[in-house]
Amino acid sequence: MESLSRQKRINLLKERMLRQKRYMSIEQALITTRIYQENEEKPVIIKRALALKAALQEMEIAIEPEELIVGNRTKGVRYGVVSPESGGLWIDKELETLPTRSQDKFNVKGADIKTYREVIKPYWQGKSLEDILKDKFGEEFSAISKVAKINQTDHSQGHICPDCDLWLQMGPEQIKQQAQQKLQSENLTNKQQNFYKAIIITMDGAQIFMHRYSELLKQMAAENTQYKKNLLEMADICGFIANNAPESFHQAVQSLWFLFVILQMESNASSFSPGRMDRYLYLFYKRDIDKGSLDKEKALTIIECLWLKFNQIVYMRNTNSAKYFAGFPIGFNIAIGGLDENGNAAENDLSYMFLQAQEDLGLPQPNLSVRLNKNTSQNLLEKSIAVVAKGSGMPQFFNDEAVVDTMIESLQIAPKDALDYAIVGCVELTTQGNNLGWSDAAMFNLNKALELAMNHGKCLLTGRQMGLDIGGLDTYDSFEELENAFAGQIDYFMGKMIKACAEVEQGHMDLLPSPFLSAVIDDCMEKGLDVTAGGAHYNLSGIQIIQAANIADSMAVLYQLIYKEKRITGTEMLTALQKNFQGYPVIKAMVENKVAKYGNDVKWVDNIAVKWAQYFREKLTHYKNHRGGLYHTGMYTVSAHVPMGENVGATPDGRLAEQPLADGGMSPVYGRDAAGPTAVLQSVGRLDNNLTSNGGLLNMKFLPEFFATEQGIKKFAMFLRTFVDLKIPHIQFNVLHKEDLQEAKKNPEKYRSLTVRVAGYTAYFTELDGKLQDEIIARTQYDAV
Repeated sequence: MESLSRQKRINLLKERMLRQKRYMSIEQALITTRIYQENEEKPVIIKRALALKAALQEMEIAIEPEELIVGNRTKGVRYGVVSPESGGLWIDKELETLPTRSQDKFNVKGADIKTYREVIKPYWQGKSLEDILKDKFGEEFSAISKVAKINQTDHSQGHICPDCDLWLQMGPEQIKQQAQQKLQSENLTNKQQNFYKAIIITMDGAQIFMHRYSELLKQMAAENTQYKKNLLEMADICGFIANNAPESFHQAVQSLWFLFVILQMESNASSFSPGRMDRYLYLFYKRDIDKGSLDKEKALTIIECLWLKFNQIVYMRNTNSAKYFAGFPIGFNIAIGGLDENGNAAENDLSYMFLQAQEDLGLPQPNLSVRLNKNTSQNLLEKSIAVVAKGSGMPQFFNDEAVVDTMIESLQIAPKDALDYAIVGCVELTTQGNNLGWSDAAMFNLNKALELAMNHGKCLLTGRQMGLDIGGLDTYDSFEELENAFAGQIDYFMGKMIKACAEVEQGHMDLLPSPFLSAVIDDCMEKGLDVTAGGAHYNLSGIQIIQAANIADSMAVLYQLIYKEKRITGTEMLTALQKNFQGYPVIKAMVENKVAKYGNDVKWVDNIAVKWAQYFREKLTHYKNHRGGLYHTGMYTVSAHVPMGENVGATPDGRLAEQPLADGGMSPVYGRDAAGPTAVLQSVGRLDNNLTSNGGLLNMKFLPEFFATEQGIKKFAMFLRTFVDLKIPHIQFNVLHKEDLQEAKKNPEKYRSLTVRVAGYTAYFTELDGKLQDEIIARTQYDAV
């Protein structure tokens, strides 16, 4: 390494990255279009492989001379990539508005608009996943969209943790050789033959891609005397790992980053997660440390350079989806700590270095997660808390005591895989390297279903008949009748949601096979079957329950005030809801102040949330996904609690029409958790962990002053130990002053690097839409535990 210090190197690269403008990129879209045009008669999986190889051969590449980890899917950083095979309808509609929309803006070059409409759009019209699903099932999807939002309709499926250890042990050359050997097997079907051929093509492309970086580094070294040594070292690394499995720590980290760049180039999807990096990279680290070829300072510099790279890829969504997934949550989730294969607490030097990298950089990516258990060391716990106290919203915490047994019992996961669980995206739980969990299949808005049950199946906002007319608050003589109607609406929309999910999965099988990804997912190679078609060892689908806290509060009000105490009639409540409480101040005051709310350790209210989440999950178990796997549930929202709230009229808990629902997924409605953070844990602890086998999310916000003393850190550590003992699956924190957020909203240019925890991810606060900013500001803030 040159004399450049770690801090100076990282700060220089970080500032340069943050200064770059964000653009839409059609470069790969043009290459893909050309390859498809030239190979019309070939199977889709071969066309996909050829398109990826061509992109790896032809895409413009760039390197900063100070970088210790190189590679990106575009020449510029944080570019939004267009994937016409996935979705084109929305691109055409939004080309002029991408730079000005309220959430996740992208600059667009005028020449690219012209090229898109003259070259790319004409070929893909009617052929992309988005086009086909809309033409065949658009009306069906739209009819249920206010209750069940179907995802993955205009982009490839991500939300997967590849077998990173396999990649590092073999590298692209050995994987290619394995596919070549499989191709020589007898009795292969044409589909299997094409599968193996596609893997060979993509691995060729990966090797070419790495060699291109090696050559560019050599060219730069010839012209740059200041960083010549560094550039030549990086050239050697890239050249070596193109043909060999990595041997050193630096080679392994660089190889790992190339894996994720290429996965993004193949699928342009969110949430490809590296998993337990401190485990599978440790062998490389320890070997180099023992040999004396690596010291801790250099290792940390390499790690922080990797952290910067994780922030150089973002995902461009359509305007509507950007509201549900605001702030570019690409989801490179890294888990540290946890348990080893024998069930003992696991941590090492890399666990602490990853925490240090987050503390130093404070950037939104990677989404750093700490796995806790009853044997987690006090050192790791307190170091994690010290990083949380810096205010970046990371790390978040997962509870092995809650997760491992749930995966074994609820999802039929082998114990060795459950012990080794990782996280993808925000908070979605997965096994590593052998699981297409499809964890973002759909979001089901229980609150809209309750609205329809209260109002004869009609939308309170539009008056349109959306659901079944089973009755209304003006006709139900008992709470049980209301509950039966609510259940009926859930059943009705669930059936339609499952059919929609099956159509989406079939679309991915037909149009978006992923041979490069399949090569690093266990069982695909053995079966000769693409991951989208069920090649993975585990095939799950996750549905998010939105939002049990609001349901608990609303049903508690209806039960207590109408059916138990009879202080108001059902007709009066329904009319108040239809009028958005205008002219009904007494009823609004009663529902807000006379009934206990979820999150305050009131058992009967908390159990309402449990009851309806359990009802939803139990009904879901009657279905299998299109790959033959299990459906299961999560309780998290990303940022969907804001737009989903916009679809819901006034609710019996006093919430006004179109206002946000509760954040998180397990979190109370903000402002209602008056009994403090420990009471929140007690309430959330009543949720059965089977309800969150796809991930659960608990948001909390604390004042920075709480962490200013050693005593405060130790108190917070005890709070997290309680979280572990209560077997709550997840918790995360924002540590900020409300006034700082308010100031950042007024003067965004002064707070460019301010990050906050939105849901299961961190984002730049100033890049969020104003409604979401307001919701984050309004969340309850604690000053003690």
